[in-house]
Amino acid sequence: MHIRRWVLTPLAFAILASAAVSYAPALAQQKKDQKLDKIQQQELQAAYKMADAAAAGQQVPTDIGMSMRTDFLKAQNGLTFVPFVLSLDPAQVSAKTVTLYLRLVARTPAGAAAPVAGAAVAVAVAGAAKSEAAPAKNPQDAAAKAPDYAFQGVHFVELKAPPAGEPYRLSRAFSVTAGDYDLYIVVRERAATEAKSKAAGPKVGILKQLITVPNLWGTDLTTSSIILADEVKPIEKPPTAEQIAEQPYTLGNSLVTPAASTKLSKTGGGLNVLFLIYNTGQDGDRKPDIAVEYLFYQRFADKPEKYFNKTNPQTFNAATLPPQFDIAAGHNLLANQNVPLASFPEGEYRLEIKISDKLSGKIVTRNVMFSVAA
Repeated sequence: MHIRRWVLTPLAFAILASAAVSYAPALAQQKKDQKLDKIQQQELQAAYKMADAAAAGQQVPTDIGMSMRTDFLKAQNGLTFVPFVLSLDPAQVSAKTVTLYLRLVARTPAGAAAPVAGAAVAVAVAGAAKSEAAPAKNPQDAAAKAPDYAFQGVHFVELKAPPAGEPYRLSRAFSVTAGDYDLYIVVRERAATEAKSKAAGPKVGILKQLITVPNLWGTDLTTSSIILADEVKPIEKPPTAEQIAEQPYTLGNSLVTPAASTKLSKTGGGLNVLFLIYNTGQDGDRKPDIAVEYLFYQRFADKPEKYFNKTNPQTFNAATLPPQFDIAAGHNLLANQNVPLASFPEGEYRLEIKISDKLSGKIVTRNVMFSVAA
């Protein structure tokens, strides 16, 4: 059984938050190649118009199939950090570089706060747009006339070849307040330079879905999303905001690769779960007293599930945490449990994670469904 206890300090979350709202590095950075800047502006303008059309209920042609998974963690200042993995069908993507544009529209606008990136992208679009209206005198005027979205972001992504039979996977993130949002994601192949390719035109994919961002702030004991990981790799030094923008699943001193599937192999790396514990009680030394239990149940199609086994409880308290751990300073608990699956019969399982706060008496449970194959 492999158990890790990590502490995330406020500095670590400051990096997360700054990465989440500095979401247009290619637009903010001064480029020596001004022609490339113009191309990026044109790509952004095209993606922006696609999102506008989808938001207006227009029929938008889509050539690229995609799916998305999201996770939720605390950021700063009452925001929720939302890393996500976007999967693209490689058979439908012919270019090596794509423009990724995302937009969040709050269903309750009064509860939304537009991050810095929203203004940055709005200025870029306004500067690139060609219309009959008179141009704004300065970028600030353009931003003032732009719609007030909860979040906008743009990335120009170089695709890496996926393993055989696997989709392209892109990881990015955004940061917003809790609430319900309409999420628009546009993936557009970079415009071709060859005459033959230009005639075919770039392929485009668009995804629209409702996303509910939970409120992780307050006094109630709660957790981040439970992240099932394919790999947890240590990193030698704190990541920069730019690195986290490209690899948002960076937790504590580790880079996490979210699992591509909940179907796990008996001979693989086992079941590896990570999550953060929030809003714990504290003793006189500002330490928590938390117990975490991991219980496994085998599931069946034709009869009730059956208890299978459990791990030894994890404890997070004054005896197990570093002396410098301080809840009042904003430190959070990151739990990681890795369970080998060699002894698990093939089939379907439910992992029940029970988090008990011995100081407040509060208990929360989380469930992870997975299957085990040979």
